[in-house]
Order: sequence, then structure tokens, then C-alpha cells
Amino acid sequence: MTEEREKRSIGEEFEVVGSELVELVKKLLREGNIRRIIIRNEKGEVLMELPLTAGVAIGGVLTVFAPILVAIGAMAAILSSVKVEVIRTEDKP
Repeated sequence: MTEEREKRSIGEEFEVVGSELVELVKKLLREGNIRRIIIRNEKGEVLMELPLTAGVAIGGVLTVFAPILVAIGAMAAILSSVKVEVIRTEDKP
């Protein structure tokens, strides 16, 4: 007999300066319970959306996303401030 757990989505939003963007995304990728990362400019326009699959091996996450991190670094160099929206999943109590 298996017990299925229901998942729920939780949204968070961070506002960071461009130079901190890459480090924040790396930290979020390491956490493992992230379903989606949305990067917006100061006006709220979506610049990049990263859908993440559940169960990605933590050790290989940064390797797989290395080209995306390079693109995020290039964006961060020209932007002064960005908003990062994070969608997480959690087990329902």
C-alpha cells in the first residue's frame, strides 16, 4: 500500500541588484524543491522563465544549468535591479 502525498505550490518574490542575481539563482537551484524561477525587470516584464523538473540530481544541477547561468550573468551585467519569482512545491500537511 502506497501513500500519495499531495503537493502545493508556494510563491515567493525577491528583489535583487543585478550583480547578486547569479548567486541567488545558484542558491535556489541547490535547494531542490523549486518548480519554476521567473526573472522580471523593474517594469515587471518577464525576461526569463526557468521551468525545473522535480527530482533533478542536486550534484549535476549547476552543470546542467551552466549555459543558462551564463545568460543570467550577461543579463545581470546590464540590469540594475530585477525581481525573481520562485515557485516551490511542498507536501501538504
